[in-house]
Amino acid sequence: MDVPAEQATPTSSPLVHSSLREAVRSPRRRRPTGAAPPLPYRLQTSGVGWLLAAVVLIGLTLVVFAGGLRGPAVAVTVVDDAVVRWLGGLHAPGLQGLWQGLAHVGSWWTLIVLQFGLLLALVVFRRWRHLIVWLVAWNVVMILVEILDAIARRPRPFGVDLRTSWGGWAMPSMEVTHLTLIAVGVLYTLVPEGRWRNRGKWVAAGLVAVVVVARVALGTEAPSDVLLTVGIAVSIPLLAFRRFTPSEVFPIVYRRGRSAHLDVSGERGAAIRRALQDQLGLVVEEVRPFGLAGSAGSTPLRITVKGDPPTHLFGKLYAQSHLHADRWYKLGRELLYGRLEDEKPFNTVRRLVQQEDYALSLMARAGLPSPTPYGFVELTPEREYLLVTQFFQGAVELGEAQVDEQIIDDGLSIIRRLWDAGLAHRDIKPANLLVRDQRLLLIDVAFVEARPSPWRQAVDLANMMLCLALRSDPRRVYERALRQFSVQEITEGFAAARGLAMPSQLRRMLRAQGRDLHAEFVRLLPAPPRPIPVQRWSARRVGLGAMIVLLLVLVVLNPTVIFDNRMAVRTSLGIHSLDCAQLEPLWLAAQSVPSASLVPCVRTRVPGWTVGDVAVNNGRSVITLDHDRAGKGAVVVRLAADCDTTGAVQTPSPQPGVTRYQRFDQSTSAFGATWYDRFAGGCVTYRLHSTSDVEGSFAIELPGMLRFTTRDTLRQALSERSGGRLQLDPQQP
Repeated sequence: MDVPAEQATPTSSPLVHSSLREAVRSPRRRRPTGAAPPLPYRLQTSGVGWLLAAVVLIGLTLVVFAGGLRGPAVAVTVVDDAVVRWLGGLHAPGLQGLWQGLAHVGSWWTLIVLQFGLLLALVVFRRWRHLIVWLVAWNVVMILVEILDAIARRPRPFGVDLRTSWGGWAMPSMEVTHLTLIAVGVLYTLVPEGRWRNRGKWVAAGLVAVVVVARVALGTEAPSDVLLTVGIAVSIPLLAFRRFTPSEVFPIVYRRGRSAHLDVSGERGAAIRRALQDQLGLVVEEVRPFGLAGSAGSTPLRITVKGDPPTHLFGKLYAQSHLHADRWYKLGRELLYGRLEDEKPFNTVRRLVQQEDYALSLMARAGLPSPTPYGFVELTPEREYLLVTQFFQGAVELGEAQVDEQIIDDGLSIIRRLWDAGLAHRDIKPANLLVRDQRLLLIDVAFVEARPSPWRQAVDLANMMLCLALRSDPRRVYERALRQFSVQEITEGFAAARGLAMPSQLRRMLRAQGRDLHAEFVRLLPAPPRPIPVQRWSARRVGLGAMIVLLLVLVVLNPTVIFDNRMAVRTSLGIHSLDCAQLEPLWLAAQSVPSASLVPCVRTRVPGWTVGDVAVNNGRSVITLDHDRAGKGAVVVRLAADCDTTGAVQTPSPQPGVTRYQRFDQSTSAFGATWYDRFAGGCVTYRLHSTSDVEGSFAIELPGMLRFTTRDTLRQALSERSGGRLQLDPQQP
């Protein structure tokens, strides 16, 4: 049975280390089943609300519009079109110009510029995780929108003039989808949380709202179209950012610092105090960041515990961001060098913290001068943990200390004891070597490995000697090393410590001094060592490398996979048939060219022919036909208000009211021809091309496949379907 959190019972105090005797203690409290952890993980209420709204809107769309423009879909369309006519009928000086100007904000070219601008900004600021989340959310939204487009098949508002650019089905709106996605992306990738983001939400909502109102007033959108669009385009990226890039873990900041360092004020700071008191029995006075410059894989903290006098402890805060960084780091090393020993990534943050706590215990058991571990506390299950250790008060990094023979002997003795205990530190660098009271201390044992290979142990020795030589003399260090290690062991160390085997901080400090200490040590050896190769090849490494190369090749050869602006001029309907009885796409095609008295359609089940694509934008409709012998795109049919028939020869008309012209291309390697059908208010252009059927025999079959339906027929069908409540074209005054 669950027990309320306020009824948590105190347990016995934990075993107290001698260094904490003076600290104020309190009984530990076991968290009851069902009680929230110190820092609970939860989506904000607004995120849940947007998700529910999107689910409801999608469900209603499927129920109402899945059957086409029938029944309830007609009723909703009648109401939508009434709103569009009312808003478009408002008149005021300059109002139409205002609508057009606002609609340009949602035009494809503006959206493409904004999209590329956001991508460039994320690359410049190196917010790779935000970039990946945004791209994934973008593609998820676009896939969902395309699926709903294909299901709803809703034409543009009827009975009004469409006075701005548009493309494709009306529900959901593609232009509003892109604009909303960009607005949410900017808010959650570039705007800091808090006052600025709250203000930005109002600005973004206002921008989307005025663009939507303008497009509705200009006749291209209906209210239900944009409601569905906004619900989808806000909820999915919002939930993605809050789930995978929460602000408390991945804050948007413009000050210098590492993204690995979390904010420990506010709710997290209170959770740390509560967790330390409940789980370790420590009463905390202060928690503040400490030594951030030397840490990239965690958030280091100095914790002040109440007592007489107060006691300082050291804490390392680990979160999922550090776990993911560890995975990417090790993946990169595997691609560059092959997977080295014991570099398999951790599966959970809990495992990562347990590893370091266990490593501290191993170091203490081996008698090494490392911090005393006091355990770790849980802030958010499987997401955030705090490791607590001894704090070395008054210690300075090795790079800032005076190095004498005592410190040199201490450093070399540390390596000898690691070897004797069967351990390797794997991260020997100045930031992990502290000097206090002229004695050397070893910290940051997160990467300690038990039973390492001889290569790992040799690397530790060479890196320690290089660190000591930074503040002394290589000959002096070498002579002291001969007292504890053989010439062969030292030689092996400098044969192994090359490239990635040396920590990045150590490499930077060596370059800053302008000395090649590695070469100076090699000159002291009786014989120069033969370098030990680091590269490790495996089937996994080859497979990962091949996959990345393949992805890069696909992006280079087909950049529209990521950056697709074709929708600006050619918006596909996602259908592969255009039968003369399919009214919804024919109504939409009629709306694309309002003056056209005829609309082309395609006979079904004609042997050898298939409809490859149908694209509809304002001013044109394009039908792509594939043929089993002539190939894909053998015929491209384009409906427009007019066409240029210069150089074409008039031929017999396929039906009354249509004048046909033909022009053939002169080529021996391919068949090419252009046909034109001109009629009242419109023209259809047929471009025929084939390299496999150079005789053009497929052209003989084309007249039997293509047909026309009249605009009057489409008007009558819409009126009958809606009971006279919907009209295809605006009524003439």
